Amino acid sequence: MNCSKRSPRRSIDKDLLDRLMEGRSPGDLFGKNGILSELTKALAERALNTEMTLHLDEECADGAPDEGNLPPNRRNGRSQKTVTTESGKVVLDIPRDRNGTFDPMLIAKYQRRFPEFDRKIISMYARGMTTREIQGHIEEIYGVEASPSLISAITDAVMEEVAAWQNRPLEPCYPIVFMDAIRVNIRSDGAVSNKAVFVALAILPDGTRDILGLWFQENEGAKFWAKVLSDLRNRGVQDILIAVVDGLKGFPQAIEAVFPRTRIQTCIVHLLRHSMSFASYKDRKAVATALKAIYTAVDASEAEAALGRFEESDLARQYPAIAPSWRRAWNEVIPFLDYPPEVRRLIYTTNAIEALNAKIRRAVRTRGHFPSDEAAAKLIYLALNATSSEWKRSVSEWYAVRCQLAIMFDDRFPMA
Repeated sequence: MNCSKRSPRRSIDKDLLDRLMEGRSPGDLFGKNGILSELTKALAERALNTEMTLHLDEECADGAPDEGNLPPNRRNGRSQKTVTTESGKVVLDIPRDRNGTFDPMLIAKYQRRFPEFDRKIISMYARGMTTREIQGHIEEIYGVEASPSLISAITDAVMEEVAAWQNRPLEPCYPIVFMDAIRVNIRSDGAVSNKAVFVALAILPDGTRDILGLWFQENEGAKFWAKVLSDLRNRGVQDILIAVVDGLKGFPQAIEAVFPRTRIQTCIVHLLRHSMSFASYKDRKAVATALKAIYTAVDASEAEAALGRFEESDLARQYPAIAPSWRRAWNEVIPFLDYPPEVRRLIYTTNAIEALNAKIRRAVRTRGHFPSDEAAAKLIYLALNATSSEWKRSVSEWYAVRCQLAIMFDDRFPMA
């Protein structure tokens, strides 16, 4: 790339700034009728006049319009429009043309807010602020009245983007997919119910992460999971190598029907936490040490032997619910033992998606309930977007994990 020619950097005239600020208070600069508002008005009007000049020049180059024998277009005065900006309301003089064909890009004919103003509202909404809180914040900071209905209308405009995201085409194969759920209160048929919002976080062949979608359901089961997995397949997913879940009811049967070659791995950490809930505080360290011998075993046979030793121990007799919980999940535990250490470290927990869910919970915490699934999806989508830089980055040690998965799954593993 040739870097010898660079556009000159335009520096701000500091003397001019000093003259503008001389003898003025912060309110004079940034207040409702301060210099910042005046500068915004001046710059916007200059941009609009430049747009008008370009518009007239283009029409002149194209020739006069034939329809109605209209004369050549020209300027035709100005009209005033009150526009909401980041610094408050500004009255702009909008140039008009004689033929009425001018539609400025900076602020369109029927637009009353600068795009940055809308983005600020969406950003506040994504961080969990309610419409009433946003209304108060905007009025206090910018001196602008924004009704709850206006704020709802601005955020509702995101719904088309949410629908497009939820139905976008997906990759043919994902090496690893984590699935988990959070609970939100949603009003339906006049009653508030506690619904599960299931989130699928996938690791792509290049090690980066992506959220495949959101699904709402009051009660999970094989029928619901069949719907979710069919949705993934209809959007282009042909194969999932490893699905890491936390004891999702009906999931094994559903994934066997849709993606029969997928290996299901239960979250070992969740299984350990479940086991610890049965043990008294003074015995938890001993129980954790005994169970560690199971999930750090070299292979399934050694893990089986370690579980057998635990079942015969005094700890198992003292806490009889622990060993059966491992036996019930055994078919989803032992696949973990086939993997090398690099892969085990990545899939033994659903912490990656739990961290994501924690951010979603912070955003929905201020809501008593949502009026619909769509309203909840809107906020969750915006909250995910606000933290996308965190969950999209590549997982650690991915090169080693990718090499191991490529060996284990042979031709099924997609190259990045």
